[in-house]
Amino acid sequence: MINTSNNFFGINNYLSMMKIMCGRYFFSLIFLMAFSSSVAHAQSLQQRKTDSVFVLVKSYFNNRQIDSLYALTGESFRKQLSRDAFKAVANQQLSPLGGMNASSLVSFVNNKVATYKVIFSSVTLQLLISLDQDDKIDMLLFQPFKEATAQRLVKAATSNKMLTPMDNVVDAAAIAYIGQENTAGLSIGVLKDGKIATYNYGETTKGNGKLPDANTVFEIGSITKTFTSVVLAYYVNEGKVKLSDPITRYLPDSVTANSALKDITLVDLSNHTSGLARMPDNLSPATDGLNPYKLYDKALLFGYLKTCKLNSVPGEQYAYSNLGVGLLGTILMQISGKTYDQLIADVICKPLGMKSTAQHLSAALQARFTTVYNAEGGVTPAWDFDALAPCGALHSSVNDLLIYAKANMNTGESKLGRALELTHQITFKKDAQLGLAWHIIMIDGVEYIFHNGGTFGSSSFLAFNKQKNLAVVVLSNCGETADNIGINILKKLQ
Repeated sequence: MINTSNNFFGINNYLSMMKIMCGRYFFSLIFLMAFSSSVAHAQSLQQRKTDSVFVLVKSYFNNRQIDSLYALTGESFRKQLSRDAFKAVANQQLSPLGGMNASSLVSFVNNKVATYKVIFSSVTLQLLISLDQDDKIDMLLFQPFKEATAQRLVKAATSNKMLTPMDNVVDAAAIAYIGQENTAGLSIGVLKDGKIATYNYGETTKGNGKLPDANTVFEIGSITKTFTSVVLAYYVNEGKVKLSDPITRYLPDSVTANSALKDITLVDLSNHTSGLARMPDNLSPATDGLNPYKLYDKALLFGYLKTCKLNSVPGEQYAYSNLGVGLLGTILMQISGKTYDQLIADVICKPLGMKSTAQHLSAALQARFTTVYNAEGGVTPAWDFDALAPCGALHSSVNDLLIYAKANMNTGESKLGRALELTHQITFKKDAQLGLAWHIIMIDGVEYIFHNGGTFGSSSFLAFNKQKNLAVVVLSNCGETADNIGINILKKLQ
């Protein structure tokens, strides 16, 4: 419900950590809403209703009346977020913001979605609210507040020929995003009924006039987590590990002395139910604000684990954790004696012929790598990783991720195919529905196996449905989230 985009040493450590690596899944996609950019200028009855609900939201929030706040929500909201899950989010993620001290309406889009600027004690955010037909909340979404983004003076270049209905669907989904001045380039891939189409927009570097292509390399952020869990599944099928193995079996004695870790299993690390924090609190002294993972090594990771406390009982509650998946990959590397790049290459990329996917880029891949830009449109460093690489270090291309999506949709009986299939099996469904790393989300009544990713300079999206024989990949070299592009394409093609 919260998605912050402040710099690493921004408002406070807690909020800054939440931006790092794909926190945006839980906080902005769980409601699965996509928005138009047109604004209704005249106040309507619907806007007055929404304003009235916002007054109640603000009152209940400030008085910590969480049950009363949840009572304002409708059926579709509650299908996505249970009462217990909502309470957990409210207490763990919203309460630290302090009270709503001031607010103002920013826009009311399509007579449906109201955006309010909300000034908290510690941060200014924007709150998006929409109501269902019964005037109950069907979306309640906190986002970082930012002023309206300027539009490009010159239309972005594209490879889209606009010849087919699919071409038109993709263009309609992409145009608002790539039309913003802060964005740079987009690569989009669609796999529909066995046929592949790719589309490219903008530039690999602002001002170079070079359109991305399907082999352009992007940071893919937390989509990396799904690769890590494929390796886990592969090793499970090989009999090297069990999902139920306690993590203490694979950690040094100096770490296992921390009794808080004794009940965490490998599956808990993969499906975000370990109880571990989203990020270790000794991350910030080890690095800089623009490249937060670069210097965080195994010594720091194990040092943190020696004294850490859990936020919940392992296996009981979903709480997205980059730390957890980073630790999972570290364990897999120790078991195999291989680097993360070697693991991913040997288990996934070589068998599938994915030649543009890696943590560390060769000279050839570096030549195809984009310049990356933050959400405000400024150049920012690409991220480097050490111990936490398995949570978000991979780079890839639309062509490679389409190969990956196709393999996930048609798993077969190979060793890799059986591992991919295992990652789809539901391992948790109390607060959210997950396989191994993959999230199961609902878009207009259709379930998708999904993950997205975000660094300070990139945004990525991958979702597929085997029965619909449909997959969509979106890669952007800007920190501005591109999730709505993927969602809107799926909604039109499913």
